[in-house]
Amino acid sequence: MKLKYFRFLSFVIIAAFAQACWNDDPTPPQKTAEELAIEALTETGRINWVIAGGGTVKRDGTLVTDLYQNFELNLSANTAAKTYTSKNNNDIFDNAGTWSFAGSNFDKIVLTGSKPVSGREISFTRTGDRLVLIFTIPLPGARINGVQAIAGTYEFDLLKD
Repeated sequence: MKLKYFRFLSFVIIAAFAQACWNDDPTPPQKTAEELAIEALTETGRINWVIAGGGTVKRDGTLVTDLYQNFELNLSANTAAKTYTSKNNNDIFDNAGTWSFAGSNFDKIVLTGSKPVSGREISFTRTGDRLVLIFTIPLPGARINGVQAIAGTYEFDLLKD
């Protein structure tokens, strides 16, 4: 008789344990606003954004794409750091550095470095394979090498490479 109770009790304990371990919720956990923003900028960890192939650059509403026709911005994010590199940047972006979000809305980034865009809030919007960056370089200090005036509001409409 004791053996029957022992078997029954064992069965109940095993069934309860199996039920507790079974995850019948097929929905993955909700991503945070920051995780969604990182995905918009880097997808699974890295995206190269370019002008070539249909992107544009405007300064104060005037097209200046010819000055940045081969511009590239590579944004990367992993568990260790958020980094960027840029090429053909006409000296307004640094060639490399780190980036972070400005505030808790996760719709603006700030780049490190010493060039005119560094330290400025850059608004971003991603739609499909397009990323639009908007930022302002104010006076004073909006010159490169004391010669080229670069003050203004910029809109970089970039394409996923």
